[in-house]
Amino acid sequence: MREPQLNTPDEQSVLRKKKKKGKIGRVLILLALILVIGAGVGYYFYERSQPAKELETYLTAIQSLDLNAMQSHLQSADLSALDNADVTNAAYESFFKSINAKMTWSITKTSFSFQNGTADVTARIRYIDGSDIYRETVTEFLRQIVSSAFSGESLTEQETQEKLAAILMEKSDSLEDKFSEADITYPMIKVDGQWKVTSLDDETVKIMSANFKSVEDEISQTLSASSEEADGSSSENAQAPAASDGTIDLSNERFSIHYTRNVVSTDFGGEPCLLVYYDYTNNGSGASSAMVDVNLTAYQNGASLEAAIPANSDSPRDQEIKLALRDSAIDAFMKEIQPGETVNVCQAFSLKDMSPVTLQAVDAFGLDTSVTAVQTLNLQ
Repeated sequence: MREPQLNTPDEQSVLRKKKKKGKIGRVLILLALILVIGAGVGYYFYERSQPAKELETYLTAIQSLDLNAMQSHLQSADLSALDNADVTNAAYESFFKSINAKMTWSITKTSFSFQNGTADVTARIRYIDGSDIYRETVTEFLRQIVSSAFSGESLTEQETQEKLAAILMEKSDSLEDKFSEADITYPMIKVDGQWKVTSLDDETVKIMSANFKSVEDEISQTLSASSEEADGSSSENAQAPAASDGTIDLSNERFSIHYTRNVVSTDFGGEPCLLVYYDYTNNGSGASSAMVDVNLTAYQNGASLEAAIPANSDSPRDQEIKLALRDSAIDAFMKEIQPGETVNVCQAFSLKDMSPVTLQAVDAFGLDTSVTAVQTLNLQ
């Protein structure tokens, strides 16, 4: 039998080269697979990041109050959710731009469907809560409107909006910023290769409006509430405040009042009436009057007393009222005074009898009705 021959050196070299080439080929295939997989993973994560980037651009448009840019980032291209919001009113543009410019956010979560081309991106938004600004604006606006009405001045709709806008800016500049936070999840969809927010939601409108859609609606509601409260307070069943040893002295950033005295006199019908005197100081930034700022109510036997018109007679009983009239204390109640000025004013109430009278003083257009001053007068 023939023994197998060993490969010659040349043949062994060829075999080694073939084995080496096989290993290199396998390595190259493996590298190619890794690159393909890596590219796929990289593309996935790239696509996953795009909805968040689009939302960043959308929120930047909100921050700068660029309505056209906002619309371009909406699949619906629909801004009708802003139809009843002041944010689209040109008169308030400066105010809302300054408010929205302070908005900040961070993307906190992304849920992504590569196959469906949809995503839900959550943003935590920090924005200005304008509740204090609106409350102060409504109060100041009502004071100015009442003052204008009593001076015979009438405002057009445009002038009214301009006055509101000026007060909004003034209060925004003078009050400390108050921030709120909201987590909003934005549904997003890829359309023609471009990610878009599906629609403008009410929560975002609330943020753009600093937690308030319409200051004019709030004024209407405040007036309605004030009217209902006035109707209730004039009722025989209105709840009178408890008797108090205090005074009706009251002070805030707009005005101060300080009780000085009271006089029992008679009205034009010869019926007894009570004259209440107090010093009124204008602490505000514009002209105002006690009639505009102060709501003084008198109660007797659990019921509110009606306003009275004092008589002007020569009887000894009315000597003090004549002095008051000479000093124009009653007229001063309606007269506007400048900031920093003080005037003694008089309000008159019809008396039912000579039992004690309890006075209650509040800010006429203040929205915080808990700030009151109560004083009980013993007439005998």
